Amino acid sequence: MDVNMKNNHIQLPAEWARQSAIQLTWPHKDTDWAYMLDEVEACFVNIAREIAARQLLLIVTPHPEAVEQRIASEVNMSRVRFVKCATNDTWARDHAGITVMVDGKPTVYDFAFNGWGLKFAACYDNLITSQCYKSGVLNARYENRLNFIIEGGSIESDGCGTMLTTSECLLSPNRNGEWSRNQIEEYLKDAFGLQQVLWLDYGYLAGDDTDSHIDTLARLAPDNTIVYVRCEDSDDEHYEQLQAMECQLRTFRTLQGEPYRLLPLPMAAAAYDEEGERLPATYANFLILNDAVLYPTYGNATLDKVAADVLAQAFPGYEIVGIDCCALIRQHGSLHCVTMQYPEGVIE
Repeated sequence: MDVNMKNNHIQLPAEWARQSAIQLTWPHKDTDWAYMLDEVEACFVNIAREIAARQLLLIVTPHPEAVEQRIASEVNMSRVRFVKCATNDTWARDHAGITVMVDGKPTVYDFAFNGWGLKFAACYDNLITSQCYKSGVLNARYENRLNFIIEGGSIESDGCGTMLTTSECLLSPNRNGEWSRNQIEEYLKDAFGLQQVLWLDYGYLAGDDTDSHIDTLARLAPDNTIVYVRCEDSDDEHYEQLQAMECQLRTFRTLQGEPYRLLPLPMAAAAYDEEGERLPATYANFLILNDAVLYPTYGNATLDKVAADVLAQAFPGYEIVGIDCCALIRQHGSLHCVTMQYPEGVIE
């Protein structure tokens, strides 16, 4: 912890705090998307179009000219900024910087990203945040925190001192294995200005490479609300774990001692890859923009509609926009995983 920051007021904004921009790290032929590049690029274009229709979009890519040519006819290019740099993959939620407000001014933390516990190469992705800063696109203080491994998809903030996370991910031995749960909790409280950390001890999705990122299972929303995945099929392999997760969510309390309003999302219909392995489709992987919520759809009109209705309850007054993410789950992520928000003022 920076000793000079001990006496400062630090806040990790909620995702629904006003934003300046969203980052996408674009797929290319040297990523794991190579075998289905056209299909995944079409999905990224849809995401880019919806973001840039509403606010700034930062695209990180080794090939900005090619991406600009690909999207120019469909995306509001006046709201697009590019940073050119090498990338291993596309999961911006996990390799992008995490922005905190220190005495009301933005600081971008650059945590270490090690491919979700050394599962995948991340040599280029781990340098993206520092390269974005050096490019001048980030109007914020930069802080090197490469001595600690954490991914944006593993933490949720309400902006008021509460963080929601999973013990499965943050206590993974291949991330900060020498740290105890208490040490990690104290680090999080210091780094993010927290008063409490809610540890979710149950819940997983088959096919998930992240060790149960919170953004695949349960999400904080305004007015002390938690939106979470519910499994009602007792024959589904997730049933017992997600039932236990729901029970634990009922025990969580706000800083004022009140229970959370719990809104269940439907379990997405089972989807499988070419080898018959289940893919981690989840409606919890939605992205909050300033006036809209983009949420993943998976080709099941009934379940897609139920998910939209739940999100409309959680985010009244927001436009709820579905984006087909069947392509994204084939590499074991979804909509929230490929994006990262920057608070107001960070990107101009």
